[in-house]
Amino acid sequence: MKEYCAVFGVYGHKQATYLTYLGLFSLQHRGQESSGIAIYKDGKLEVYKGLGLVSQVFNKQILDYLQGEIAIGHNRYSTAGDKDLKNAQPIVFQDIAIVHNGNLRNYEELKNLCASLNISLETTTDSEVILKLYAYYKNKYKNIKKALIETFKHLKGAFSVIILDKNTMIVARDKWGFRPLVMGEKDGAYIFASETCALNVLDAKFIREVKEGEVIILNKDKIENFLYDKPQKRACIFELIYFARPDSFIFGRNVYDVRENMGRILARESYIDADVVVPIPDSGVISALGFSRESKIPFEWGLLRSHYMGRSFINPTQELRDLAVRLKLSPIKSVLNGKRVVLIDDSLVRGTTAKRIINMVRKAGAKEVHLRISSPPIKHPCFYGIDTPTYEELIASKLKTQEIAKLIGADSLAYLSIDGLLKACNANKDEFCLACFNGDYIV
Repeated sequence: MKEYCAVFGVYGHKQATYLTYLGLFSLQHRGQESSGIAIYKDGKLEVYKGLGLVSQVFNKQILDYLQGEIAIGHNRYSTAGDKDLKNAQPIVFQDIAIVHNGNLRNYEELKNLCASLNISLETTTDSEVILKLYAYYKNKYKNIKKALIETFKHLKGAFSVIILDKNTMIVARDKWGFRPLVMGEKDGAYIFASETCALNVLDAKFIREVKEGEVIILNKDKIENFLYDKPQKRACIFELIYFARPDSFIFGRNVYDVRENMGRILARESYIDADVVVPIPDSGVISALGFSRESKIPFEWGLLRSHYMGRSFINPTQELRDLAVRLKLSPIKSVLNGKRVVLIDDSLVRGTTAKRIINMVRKAGAKEVHLRISSPPIKHPCFYGIDTPTYEELIASKLKTQEIAKLIGADSLAYLSIDGLLKACNANKDEFCLACFNGDYIV
C-alpha cells in the first residue's frame, strides 16, 4: 500500500525555496515518483518539477534560480500506468499553482462539470480539476473566497491542498479531514506540511493542525480563515498505522506512541509462547517493541533491511523475485536458529511478501514462526488517497485467518482487532475512517 503524496508550503521567508526543498526531503516517504516546487517572485510564477526523488530532481543551481519568499512543493506517488511528468505537481494554470494530497471520489462527475463549463483538462489527475474550477470561479466572481467556496462544494472525497495564486497562498482541507495537514511558524513565516516531521527538520514551531473543512488565505495584507462546510471528522487511520513517520504528530496524536500501543494491545489479544519478537523492518519495528514490552518476550533484530534497495528493481522471473527479497531483507541466523519466532508487521495486504519472509526465517533455522499484524485484516480498497489493491488482490477479503496462515506458511496468524486499534488510538469509531477494514465508506 502506498500513500499518494505530500504537500508543503512556505509563506513569507527569504529562504522559502530551500525550506521547501528540505521539507519535501523529510516527506519523501509519502511519494517517490516525482517532486516539484513552485514559487512566486518579481510578479511571475516559476515552477520546476521532475520524475524521481527530491535529491534527484533538484540541485543548488535550480534552487538558487527558484529563490523566492513564497513557495509550495509536492512529492507524488503515481498509480500504475500514470507515471508521467505532466501529472507531476505543482500543476499550473493561468499563473496559479496547486499541490494536492488525497483522492476525489467524484472525478468523472467533475470532468463532466468541467466539460459543461468549457474547461479543458490536460492531465488525468483530479488535482487539475480543483485548480481549473477555482480559476473559473475566480474569473466569474472576481472574489477569491467566493471562488473557493463554490469550488469546494463540488468536491467529494479527500483533499489537503495548497494553492499559490500570485502573492496569495490558500490552504484547505476537506470536511472529513482524511489526509493530515499541519501549520507551523519559523522566523515569522508560516509553514504548512503534510506532517510535523517536516516542521521538526526545519526547527519550526508547530502551531496547530489545519481543521476539517477549513480554508486559510494568506496575503501581504492579512490572514483569513473560515470553514467552507461543517466538519465531519473521519481521519484516515492508516496514517497512524503505517504512512506517517513515527516522529510526526498528526490527528492530535504522537504516531510513535500509537504504534507502541498497537503492539501492546496486540500482545494482550494474541499472546503466544515464544523465544523472540522480531519486527519486519521498518514498518513493524515500533509495534514489535510494544509487543515485546507487554509480553516480556525479548525483542531482537532478526531481519536486517537494506536501505539502498530501489523500488524499480526488475524481477523478470518468480525465482528472481524470490531472491530479490533478500536484497531488501536479510536474516540474522544467530538470532533465529532454533527459536520460536513472533514476526510483527503493520499490515498484511496480498500475502506474497509475508510468505517469502516466513520462508526465509524458516531457512535461517527458526523452529516456529508466528505472524502478528498490528492492524485489522484489510478487506476493502481505499478510495481516499491510498493506492490499495482490488478486492481480488486483498488476501483477507477472500480467505479466513487460518487459511491465510496455512497459505503463507505461518504456524499461526493473528491481527489486532478494530476495537484494539481504536483503543490504541484512544479514539471512538466515529473519529476515523475504517473503510479498508469494515467497508463503511463515508463518501
